[in-house]
Amino acid sequence: MLSALNEWLWQDKFWLPPNSSWADLEDRDGQIYPHPQDLLAALPLALLLVVLRLAFERFVCLPLGRWLGLQDRIQRLVTPNPVLEKYYLTKEKKPKEPQLALLAAQCGLTLRATQRWFRLRWNQDQPHLSKKFSEASWRFLFYLCSSVGGFSILYHESWLWVTVMCWENYPKQPLKLTIYWWYLLELSFYVSLLMTLSFDTKRKDFKEQVAHHLVTIFLVTFSYSANLLRIGSLVLLLHDTVDPLLEACKIFNYLSWRRLCDMLFLIFTASFLYTRLLLFPTKILYSTYYESIKPEDIFFGFYFFNGLLIMLQLLHIFWSTLILRMVVNFMAKGQMEKDIRSDSEDSDLNEEDVAQEHPQLQNGSTPTNGPRSRVTRKLANGHTAAI
Repeated sequence: MLSALNEWLWQDKFWLPPNSSWADLEDRDGQIYPHPQDLLAALPLALLLVVLRLAFERFVCLPLGRWLGLQDRIQRLVTPNPVLEKYYLTKEKKPKEPQLALLAAQCGLTLRATQRWFRLRWNQDQPHLSKKFSEASWRFLFYLCSSVGGFSILYHESWLWVTVMCWENYPKQPLKLTIYWWYLLELSFYVSLLMTLSFDTKRKDFKEQVAHHLVTIFLVTFSYSANLLRIGSLVLLLHDTVDPLLEACKIFNYLSWRRLCDMLFLIFTASFLYTRLLLFPTKILYSTYYESIKPEDIFFGFYFFNGLLIMLQLLHIFWSTLILRMVVNFMAKGQMEKDIRSDSEDSDLNEEDVAQEHPQLQNGSTPTNGPRSRVTRKLANGHTAAI
């Protein structure tokens, strides 16, 4: 059964234009062509990237953050309450007022005290600044290396400057080893991101991030297998050149370097909108629709590949709306107060105020002098996108 399924899946008509077959992409006369099984190397490489990331974050990012003055906010522990804790872990982390009233009656607390318990409990689970700083630093390092390396690989290639050259003699286009290693590294990176999703900082666009990672993996895998490497490499480069700006913006934000962060955010915004909403549809999508194969040569993979590109563009539009909302807020107030794509932390409550509401909620911590300052969070992602 598996053999029959494998034979059906790899039919020529699914992956290659009419009058083309896998035999045309066999290595010959010193020329190498892409083979789908080559990408299996991405799995062990993804595991290696996870190990490198953990080592980089622990031995480089954490000491660097402390050296730059990064300090984690002290998170106060809530008073243990089995009823509220069970509800928090099994049902809702932020219950509505009717449910809060029922919980308050069960625990003998006031409604306001119960609300504060959930706020403090939720804040207790929020990641430290040092964790977010480390994550952003790792992504910044990868995207910077990928964008610089990718540009150096494509600089002398004709299809970087004239997109119609992406389709010259397609699909019989020999594979360059530098592009193979670039592709393999990108695929491994996004597989590693999926592997660490449960440990990374979660944001409001978590589902969109997962969708982006999956679309990226499908695009990289399919474009390599179907030898769509030229147009695929342009998509990679188009995205990777902007992503370092985003991660650097977040790094400066976590360090509270406000002016540099705000300036870099505006540069990132202009770059993101230009590449995602202008270059991507007018160059990449236009080329795949109008400069590619002849209408009579259209095959299933053509629709599949373009469908994935459209999904990627829809994600671009989604993130662009978030960025533009942040820009409007920036222009109105002169600075960005929070990242609208992230779960904002609730302000910690004054300990004396909690004690007045119900003495059972005191946790023995030192009273604060007022609500803590909010952390400005920047828009992440794309991954922030690569293909």
